[in-house]
Amino acid sequence: MFTGLVETLGEVSAVQKDGAGFRLDITEPRIAKELSLGESVAVNGVCLTVVATTVDMSSFQVGPETLRLTNLGELRTGERVNLERSLKVGDRLGGHIVQGHVDGVGTISQRERQGEWEIVTVQCAAEWTAQMVKKGSIAVDGISLTIVDVGPDWFRVALIPHTMAVTTLGFKLPPARVNLETDLFAKYIAKILKGEG
Repeated sequence: MFTGLVETLGEVSAVQKDGAGFRLDITEPRIAKELSLGESVAVNGVCLTVVATTVDMSSFQVGPETLRLTNLGELRTGERVNLERSLKVGDRLGGHIVQGHVDGVGTISQRERQGEWEIVTVQCAAEWTAQMVKKGSIAVDGISLTIVDVGPDWFRVALIPHTMAVTTLGFKLPPARVNLETDLFAKYIAKILKGEG
Protein backbone atom coordinates (compact mmCIF):
# COMPACT_ATOMS: atom_id res chain seq x y z
CA MET A 1 0.00 0.00 0.00
CA PHE A 2 1.19 3.52 -0.84
CA THR A 3 0.24 7.15 -0.29
CA GLY A 4 0.82 8.60 -3.75
CA LEU A 5 3.58 10.86 -2.44
CA VAL A 6 6.44 10.20 -4.87
CA GLU A 7 9.79 9.96 -3.09
CA THR A 8 12.09 10.42 -6.04
CA LEU A 9 12.60 9.94 -9.77
CA GLY A 10 14.57 6.89 -10.87
CA GLU A 11 16.12 6.25 -14.29
CA VAL A 12 15.46 3.15 -16.37
CA SER A 13 18.86 1.56 -16.90
CA ALA A 14 17.73 -1.62 -18.70
CA VAL A 15 14.62 -3.28 -20.10
CA GLN A 16 15.12 -6.97 -20.86
CA LYS A 17 12.72 -9.61 -22.16
CA ASP A 18 11.87 -12.10 -19.41
CA GLY A 19 9.52 -14.88 -20.52
CA ALA A 20 6.09 -13.41 -21.30
CA GLY A 21 7.04 -10.21 -19.50
CA PHE A 22 10.24 -8.30 -18.93
CA ARG A 23 12.78 -7.33 -16.32
CA LEU A 24 13.10 -3.65 -15.47
CA ASP A 25 16.30 -2.23 -13.94
CA ILE A 26 16.00 1.20 -12.32
CA THR A 27 18.91 3.29 -11.05
CA GLU A 28 18.28 5.44 -7.98
CA PRO A 29 21.01 5.16 -5.31
CA ARG A 30 19.16 6.67 -2.33
CA ILE A 31 16.30 4.16 -2.40
CA ALA A 32 18.16 1.14 -3.84
CA LYS A 33 20.60 0.83 -0.95
CA GLU A 34 17.69 0.61 1.52
CA LEU A 35 15.61 -2.00 -0.36
CA SER A 36 15.40 -5.72 0.39
CA LEU A 37 14.45 -8.61 -1.89
CA GLY A 38 10.68 -9.09 -2.00
CA GLU A 39 9.93 -5.51 -0.99
CA SER A 40 7.20 -3.57 -2.83
CA VAL A 41 7.90 -0.37 -4.73
CA ALA A 42 5.47 1.71 -6.77
CA VAL A 43 6.99 2.43 -10.19
CA ASN A 44 4.85 5.02 -11.98
CA GLY A 45 2.11 3.93 -9.59
CA VAL A 46 2.46 0.20 -10.32
CA CYS A 47 3.21 -2.01 -7.32
CA LEU A 48 6.24 -4.13 -8.27
CA THR A 49 8.38 -6.55 -6.27
CA VAL A 50 12.13 -6.11 -5.89
CA VAL A 51 13.82 -9.20 -7.39
CA ALA A 52 17.42 -7.93 -7.20
CA THR A 53 19.18 -4.91 -5.78
CA THR A 54 22.62 -3.31 -5.64
CA VAL A 55 23.84 -0.12 -3.97
CA ASP A 56 22.42 2.03 -6.75
CA MET A 57 19.98 -0.12 -8.78
CA SER A 58 16.82 -2.18 -8.23
CA SER A 59 15.35 -4.81 -10.53
CA PHE A 60 11.70 -5.77 -11.00
CA GLN A 61 9.81 -8.36 -13.05
CA VAL A 62 6.84 -7.05 -15.02
CA GLY A 63 4.23 -9.64 -16.05
CA PRO A 64 1.83 -9.76 -19.02
CA GLU A 65 -1.20 -8.44 -17.09
CA THR A 66 0.79 -5.45 -15.85
CA LEU A 67 2.00 -4.77 -19.39
CA ARG A 68 -1.60 -4.89 -20.65
CA LEU A 69 -2.99 -2.45 -18.08
CA THR A 70 -0.15 0.06 -17.62
CA ASN A 71 2.34 2.22 -19.47
CA LEU A 72 5.37 0.25 -18.20
CA GLY A 73 5.69 -1.59 -21.53
CA GLU A 74 6.46 1.76 -23.17
CA LEU A 75 9.49 2.47 -20.99
CA ARG A 76 12.89 2.79 -22.63
CA THR A 77 16.43 3.08 -21.28
CA GLY A 78 17.14 6.58 -19.96
CA GLU A 79 13.52 7.43 -19.15
CA ARG A 80 12.64 8.62 -15.65
CA VAL A 81 9.97 7.02 -13.47
CA ASN A 82 8.22 7.92 -10.21
CA LEU A 83 9.29 5.80 -7.23
CA GLU A 84 7.60 5.32 -3.86
CA ARG A 85 8.38 2.68 -1.25
CA SER A 86 5.46 0.95 0.45
CA LEU A 87 3.78 2.48 3.46
CA LYS A 88 4.91 1.35 6.92
CA VAL A 89 2.51 1.01 9.83
CA GLY A 90 2.62 4.29 11.75
CA ASP A 91 3.63 6.42 8.73
CA ARG A 92 1.72 9.60 7.99
CA LEU A 93 -0.83 9.23 5.19
CA GLY A 94 -0.15 12.50 3.42
CA GLY A 95 -1.77 11.65 0.09
CA HIS A 96 -4.51 9.03 -0.09
CA ILE A 97 -4.67 5.23 0.02
CA VAL A 98 -3.07 3.96 -3.19
CA GLN A 99 -2.81 0.22 -3.77
CA GLY A 100 -0.52 0.27 -6.79
CA HIS A 101 -3.16 -1.72 -8.68
CA VAL A 102 -3.53 0.39 -11.80
CA ASP A 103 -6.97 0.41 -13.47
CA GLY A 104 -5.67 1.40 -16.88
CA VAL A 105 -4.01 4.12 -18.91
CA GLY A 106 -5.22 7.62 -19.69
CA THR A 107 -3.84 10.18 -22.13
CA ILE A 108 -2.78 13.72 -21.31
CA SER A 109 -4.76 15.86 -23.75
CA GLN A 110 -4.00 19.38 -22.51
CA ARG A 111 -1.74 21.36 -20.20
CA GLU A 112 -2.76 24.90 -19.28
CA ARG A 113 -0.41 27.22 -17.42
CA GLN A 114 -1.92 29.30 -14.58
CA GLY A 115 0.92 31.32 -13.16
CA GLU A 116 3.31 28.84 -11.52
CA TRP A 117 0.62 26.13 -11.55
CA GLU A 118 -0.67 23.97 -14.38
CA ILE A 119 -4.07 22.44 -15.05
CA VAL A 120 -3.70 19.05 -16.77
CA THR A 121 -6.57 17.35 -18.60
CA VAL A 122 -6.49 13.57 -18.94
CA GLN A 123 -8.75 11.57 -21.29
CA CYS A 124 -9.77 8.15 -20.03
CA ALA A 125 -12.49 5.49 -20.11
CA ALA A 126 -15.94 6.48 -18.85
CA GLU A 127 -15.93 3.52 -16.46
CA TRP A 128 -13.20 5.29 -14.47
CA THR A 129 -14.67 8.80 -14.53
CA ALA A 130 -17.85 7.23 -13.09
CA GLN A 131 -15.73 6.62 -9.96
CA MET A 132 -14.46 10.21 -9.75
CA VAL A 133 -15.84 13.33 -8.07
CA LYS A 134 -14.65 16.93 -7.83
CA LYS A 135 -12.24 17.32 -4.93
CA GLY A 136 -11.84 13.53 -4.84
CA SER A 137 -8.52 11.71 -5.18
CA ILE A 138 -6.87 10.08 -8.19
CA ALA A 139 -3.43 8.50 -8.64
CA VAL A 140 -1.79 9.55 -11.92
CA ASP A 141 1.49 7.71 -12.56
CA GLY A 142 1.34 6.98 -8.82
CA ILE A 143 0.99 10.65 -7.83
CA SER A 144 -1.81 11.44 -5.40
CA LEU A 145 -3.75 14.34 -6.92
CA THR A 146 -7.02 16.14 -6.25
CA ILE A 147 -9.55 16.18 -9.06
CA VAL A 148 -10.45 19.74 -10.11
CA ASP A 149 -13.18 18.78 -12.55
CA VAL A 150 -14.53 15.63 -14.18
CA GLY A 151 -16.51 14.94 -17.38
CA PRO A 152 -17.85 11.86 -19.18
CA ASP A 153 -14.41 10.70 -20.38
CA TRP A 154 -11.94 13.20 -18.94
CA PHE A 155 -10.79 14.78 -15.70
CA ARG A 156 -8.57 17.68 -14.69
CA VAL A 157 -5.98 18.01 -11.95
CA ALA A 158 -3.96 21.00 -10.75
CA LEU A 159 -0.19 20.66 -10.44
CA ILE A 160 1.75 22.76 -7.96
CA PRO A 161 5.38 23.70 -8.80
CA HIS A 162 6.72 21.06 -6.37
CA THR A 163 4.83 18.24 -8.12
CA MET A 164 6.14 19.39 -11.49
CA ALA A 165 9.69 19.54 -10.12
CA VAL A 166 9.84 16.06 -8.57
CA THR A 167 7.55 13.80 -10.67
CA THR A 168 7.01 12.62 -14.24
CA LEU A 169 4.16 15.12 -14.62
CA GLY A 170 6.77 17.85 -14.76
CA PHE A 171 7.85 16.76 -18.24
CA LYS A 172 5.09 14.57 -19.74
CA LEU A 173 3.34 16.42 -22.56
CA PRO A 174 0.28 15.59 -24.70
CA PRO A 175 -0.32 12.88 -25.83
CA ALA A 176 1.71 11.08 -23.13
CA ARG A 177 0.03 8.08 -21.54
CA VAL A 178 -0.24 7.89 -17.75
CA ASN A 179 -1.23 5.14 -15.32
CA LEU A 180 -4.51 5.72 -13.50
CA GLU A 181 -5.81 4.27 -10.25
CA THR A 182 -9.18 5.50 -9.03
CA ASP A 183 -9.97 5.87 -5.35
CA LEU A 184 -10.34 2.55 -3.53
CA PHE A 185 -13.46 3.64 -1.64
CA ALA A 186 -15.12 4.80 -4.87
CA LYS A 187 -14.66 1.30 -6.29
CA TYR A 188 -16.49 -0.29 -3.37
CA ILE A 189 -19.32 2.25 -3.49
CA ALA A 190 -19.72 1.76 -7.24
CA LYS A 191 -19.94 -1.99 -6.79
CA ILE A 192 -22.55 -1.70 -4.02
CA LEU A 193 -24.66 0.73 -6.08
CA LYS A 194 -24.61 -1.73 -8.98
CA GLY A 195 -25.94 -4.41 -6.65
CA GLU A 196 -22.82 -6.54 -7.07
CA GLY A 197 -21.81 -6.55 -3.42
